[in-house]
Amino acid sequence: MRAKSSTLNSGSKETASFSKLKQSVLSFTASVLSGLGFTRRPHALDHEISRKKMVANDLKPRGIVDPLVLQAMLRVPRHLFVDPETIDLSYKDRALPFQEGQTLSQPYMVALMTQSARLAPGDRVLEVGTGSGYQAAVLAEISGQVFSLEIIETLADQTTAMLSRLGYTNIHTRQGDGYRGWAEAGPFDAILVTAAAPKIPQPLIDQLKMGGRLVMPLGNNPRFQDLVVFTKSETGIEKESVAAVVFVPMTGEVRQ
Repeated sequence: MRAKSSTLNSGSKETASFSKLKQSVLSFTASVLSGLGFTRRPHALDHEISRKKMVANDLKPRGIVDPLVLQAMLRVPRHLFVDPETIDLSYKDRALPFQEGQTLSQPYMVALMTQSARLAPGDRVLEVGTGSGYQAAVLAEISGQVFSLEIIETLADQTTAMLSRLGYTNIHTRQGDGYRGWAEAGPFDAILVTAAAPKIPQPLIDQLKMGGRLVMPLGNNPRFQDLVVFTKSETGIEKESVAAVVFVPMTGEVRQ
């Protein structure tokens, strides 16, 4: 028995040594390939780890505490919504350039707008400005039905196909000017506008349920806007400023 035990221990040492040598070779190879311009393609587990780090390091410390929002941010694969050339930056807390002169908002801003909307399961939500579809996907993880409008036709078509491939059956999209909202789908528990407007679109207020929330960046300065939550009540519209933000401008009828 001792001889057998001794053989097993010796084998374990050899295995450990081989494992260490293998790891060294892999690390050296990766280093050489990286120096030659080759990069390893991230695996699904890498993206999952990156999302967890994003939530732990960029969202929770900055006041994102709604458990529904945090879970949604953990689930939605942001790397599938970015342009291929910026995929390595998918889970960095920064806005990324997107097609047609648009931007993909930083994860913190997406989480902040979602939390400010105070969503509950089953809520009916309107999004003005589909863009890449990332914000719509986050909303769909929490609410019952999401209706999203995109004024740029090419983006509307592309994002509709993308969301369908990802299996989001509770997101409804169409091309159109978000100023007029989506009256036949309302009234809504919450409306999010993901572009800066110089004024509040009255049709969106009209399409809110009593107690509903309109979350939008308000202002005409391209370098500074106020993220505001408007809550519809029996006595009128209550306004709450959330943060200073920078969004691309809302286009269409709101500029008339």
